[in-house]
Amino acid sequence: MHSFSKRRSLISLGITLLALLALSTGFVFKTNATHAAAITSSDHPSLDAGRQALPANDGWASATTGTTGGSAAAAANIYTVTTRAQLVQALGGDNKGTDATPKIIYVKGSIYGNQDNTGKMLTCADYALNGYTLQAYLAAYDPAVWGRTAKPSGPLEDARHASETNQGTYVQIYIPSNTTIIGIGDEARIIGANFMVKSVDNVIIRNLSFENASDCFPQWDPTDGATGNWNSAFDNLSVLNNATHVWVDHNTFTDAKQPDSSEPTYFGRIYEQHDGECDITKGADLVTVSWNRFLDHDKTMLIGSSDSSTVDTGKLRVTIHHNEFENVLERLPRVRFGQVHVYNNYYNEGKSPDFIYALGVGVSSQIYAQNNYYQLPSTIPAGNIIGYYKGTAIHTEGDLVNGKPVDLLAAYNAINTPTLSGDVSWTPQYHLHIDPTQLVPFFVEIYAGTGRPLTQNF
Repeated sequence: MHSFSKRRSLISLGITLLALLALSTGFVFKTNATHAAAITSSDHPSLDAGRQALPANDGWASATTGTTGGSAAAAANIYTVTTRAQLVQALGGDNKGTDATPKIIYVKGSIYGNQDNTGKMLTCADYALNGYTLQAYLAAYDPAVWGRTAKPSGPLEDARHASETNQGTYVQIYIPSNTTIIGIGDEARIIGANFMVKSVDNVIIRNLSFENASDCFPQWDPTDGATGNWNSAFDNLSVLNNATHVWVDHNTFTDAKQPDSSEPTYFGRIYEQHDGECDITKGADLVTVSWNRFLDHDKTMLIGSSDSSTVDTGKLRVTIHHNEFENVLERLPRVRFGQVHVYNNYYNEGKSPDFIYALGVGVSSQIYAQNNYYQLPSTIPAGNIIGYYKGTAIHTEGDLVNGKPVDLLAAYNAINTPTLSGDVSWTPQYHLHIDPTQLVPFFVEIYAGTGRPLTQNF
């Protein structure tokens, strides 16, 4: 056994003993905030993280052909990038995601989406077209002027859409098939960009801090909900349009210096400039989301974007395991259509009084949730962990809420109508193992997120 493997085994044994001691004494164990450096070939010659493939049986992305990313890359197709322009060039140069040559891309430092090819930082004013201004938009579509029965239309809405599309040509970065993108150390950041994994196969994204994918031009929709809403484009990471075999691992997602709480309010609603942190939609399939941290956000992870989709049936098979959700309010995840396995995640929401729900049961969804640990404010009942969005069933088992065993489905059904069935008509086959729920917070806090060791499957 290699010395690193021995150290990892000893560390995991020590963590287990500490966890058991904490449980027996009531002691609350917290990890130090300092992150360990990510594993690279310089740390251990036989373990080059850029060439690591998804292990067998590690979630849906390991099914059929598995997920190897750029692990077969020739030396000429291994890059280290420090700017947006360098990243786009390494991905093929045209920012269309069509170069399927196996490639490994190491990200060093910060990549800014709102930056042109010369390195100039771009502002919202640089993207505005056709006379768009927020002031004019607010005046035109104020419900007192426009009403509440139709979405905005006309020249100003067209200008808003054109401006948003213009911003998208910079901030949306398309990832081709057979690609691994991996951050170096604990300082690799993707700021203000939207990674697009669209209509491709075999992609690995690891050890990156995704920060503040902000839309300069949100759309007002007075018909969205009872009082209307602002809706934005640009997720931090979008997996969509029949993309398959995607592994999202050891990343951190956050709104960083632009939290929703800092946004102004227009028409009685927060001016929402953020979309999802990691959305999986439009026929995407065979995805594993593991050991990530999702922080300080509202609508976090959407799986399936439309109740009326004609492309999602039999798709959207996703595994979500050993992630930390902290101070995030909803969609953890919200699911339509997919067979989604949600296990061994830590919902660290004890200081989130605005928490809405974790598991959104949407149309034709088949969520199989097990051994998740939920920390909630004392004012929020366990029945709120499940959210109803026109689905009919969810399987839950082995969960702890604030340290106590809870049957989440029973807790939901006790306070909600319509009630939900526990029969989702499938059982997960692809998982390495299921950790005891009481150990989940300890493992996840130590190993999840950017800059943590990239091998921790005990």
